[in-house]
Amino acid sequence: MNTIFNLSRRTFLKTGASVGAGLTLGLYLPKTLAESEKIPVTTTEIVLEPNAFVRIGTDNTVTVTVKHVEMGQGTYTGLPTLVAEELDADWAQIKVVGAPADAGRYNNLFWGPVQGTGGSTAMANSFEQMRVAGATARKMLITAAAQAWKVPAEEIVIKAGVVSHPASKHQASFGELAELASHVAVPEHGEIKLKEPKDFVYIGKMAIKRKDTKAKTNGTAIYTQDINFPDLLTAVVAHSPRFGGKVKSVDMSKAKAVKGVVNVVEIPTGVAVLAKDFWTAKKGRDALVIEWDNSQAFMGSSADILADYKKQAESMGKVARREGDVETNLPKTTKKRHAEYVFPFLAHATMEPMNCVVKLSKDSCEVWNGEQFQTIDQANIAQVVGLKPEQVKINMLYAGGSFGRRANPKSDYVKEAASIAKAVEGTPIKLVWTREDDMQGGQYRPFYYHTIDAGLDEKGNVTAWHHRIVGQSIIAGSPFEGFLIKEGIDATSVEGASTLPYQIPNLLVDLHTTSSQIPIQWWRSVGSTHTAFSTETMLDELAHDAGKDPVEFRLALLKEHPRHAGVLKLAAEKAGWGTPLAKGKGRGVAVHESFNTYVAQVAEVTVKEDGTFSVDRVVCAVDCGIAINPDVIRAQMEGGLGYGLSATLAESITFKDGLVEQSNFHNYPVLRINQMPSIEVYIVESTEKPTGVGEPATPVIAPAVANALFAVTGKRLYELPLKLA
Repeated sequence: MNTIFNLSRRTFLKTGASVGAGLTLGLYLPKTLAESEKIPVTTTEIVLEPNAFVRIGTDNTVTVTVKHVEMGQGTYTGLPTLVAEELDADWAQIKVVGAPADAGRYNNLFWGPVQGTGGSTAMANSFEQMRVAGATARKMLITAAAQAWKVPAEEIVIKAGVVSHPASKHQASFGELAELASHVAVPEHGEIKLKEPKDFVYIGKMAIKRKDTKAKTNGTAIYTQDINFPDLLTAVVAHSPRFGGKVKSVDMSKAKAVKGVVNVVEIPTGVAVLAKDFWTAKKGRDALVIEWDNSQAFMGSSADILADYKKQAESMGKVARREGDVETNLPKTTKKRHAEYVFPFLAHATMEPMNCVVKLSKDSCEVWNGEQFQTIDQANIAQVVGLKPEQVKINMLYAGGSFGRRANPKSDYVKEAASIAKAVEGTPIKLVWTREDDMQGGQYRPFYYHTIDAGLDEKGNVTAWHHRIVGQSIIAGSPFEGFLIKEGIDATSVEGASTLPYQIPNLLVDLHTTSSQIPIQWWRSVGSTHTAFSTETMLDELAHDAGKDPVEFRLALLKEHPRHAGVLKLAAEKAGWGTPLAKGKGRGVAVHESFNTYVAQVAEVTVKEDGTFSVDRVVCAVDCGIAINPDVIRAQMEGGLGYGLSATLAESITFKDGLVEQSNFHNYPVLRINQMPSIEVYIVESTEKPTGVGEPATPVIAPAVANALFAVTGKRLYELPLKLA
């Protein structure tokens, strides 16, 4: 089980309704909050006191408020699907708006009093909540119709947004019943009956079109860069080229002399230059003369970090998991393996670099941004500008990718924007980070070093396994520290290793947590980005040592984990595992669970005589519980796999003399379309509650490819990105 799910789900049964020109529902809300704030609407109808998740206007529009950011993963389609299903709405009448920052109404149910998106939790924490929201609205419409038509409620039918009573031939649209329904008492939770899976119209079907596709393809989707005001100033910031560096002195005169530069201000993170447009602001920044104080800065190299980690790995760390007695039984094994694994820092490399618009006045602050941590950012902004969190309004926009980058517990670039706005109070500002700013701005997937010592008995059974991990903690110092760090163990550092599903009698996982000035952050699939590779390549190595088929070897160790075994069997079958391949080609397999979703992949590679290779085909099997939107799931498997393959083949952030050596896509290459393999995705039919799909495909591809390369070359690779020559 993934660590992000360890917080128990709290009870959420508060309901409320407001009366106006339509039906508005607030579910799982403290009443005081449900009645207080207003959220933006897309319909032209006047609706009084809108709140929470579902609003039905007299114009027949069903507006669904989504509490999670849409950053490409499909939340603006998946969560409204749940409402439409239980409401029996016509998909065409569903409109979607992003929720404001309000933990009282829109908290992530797995995270306590935090509104946010991450850990592949959007669908999992909203599944029941959004279905109940739709079903409650449906029941209220039926009650209103029964009262108006004076017929039994149980005889009323709703289909595709039309309410009807077949016997009397009465029928009405949602909009025609909305005002009357708004006077109906909100039913208690126990009165709400959800559909059985056999009755689903939308869930699990391919017919639904994504709600964000049209706007994103015709250019009408609004991102932060699209926000503008007549008096808005664009800001760029000169940051220290070394992490931990500070401004010692700055000569602003040349920057201020650049035509069009309006202001230059020193802020806690550097020096900001403001102008009416980006290019002028950048020219002004280029003209700054800054002397940096590096007395507290990181001055080392990647080689220094690796040497330090190797030294730490010579001793026992804090124990994350212990089964049996590894110390006694590992020396007794007849065949032993020792491997060392190196994982570099990784940038998120989002298509939309960091940016944020802030408008600050004396008693309020308004923000436009695609946010993963709405209420954390809200609180941090409030602290910077000297206001209360409720005085900070966040307008949720689309985010052009994130992969964890916009889920910063310290709100790095958002606080920076607030600092600039504070310096020019009354003038709206748009902070823009260039690609170089972003690539060299930290918040990387941490650098990790692993060792695994494992052994087989005389029958080829794995009897001992010792896994050691060295790296920085993502969670330390964050709001999540209280429930994700126990006895000094950051659960996200060891997930996938401490939760290893294979039945091994003697198993030990320990962790050394390091510290550094280099800022780090979660990266798509978090701890599994490194643990899946080390565990799945070592399992493959042991299978070959035992003279056993890698798939059968794994299945023998997964007898207590049927969902792991299920996806492994499915992927192997669909890939034609065991069938012959041409010379120079090979197959590799890997299986891994993250965020309660199970993924197996079989990769096919071709290795050329010069040592270069290509990944030609990947077969991916996924078990994510009930498949709400199969097309969205397939897209996320493909996208997550591609993101992981990019890191597998090329990505690496390195340091020399404290400086980041990469700056843009020319020296931090990401996967190109000609490198993308043919991908086949197979979804396991399931009645389990749905789990996340945004991340689980990412960590599986690297070990699958590495194992395929071994199948061709006989060479094991222990460092990412993979290099044969």
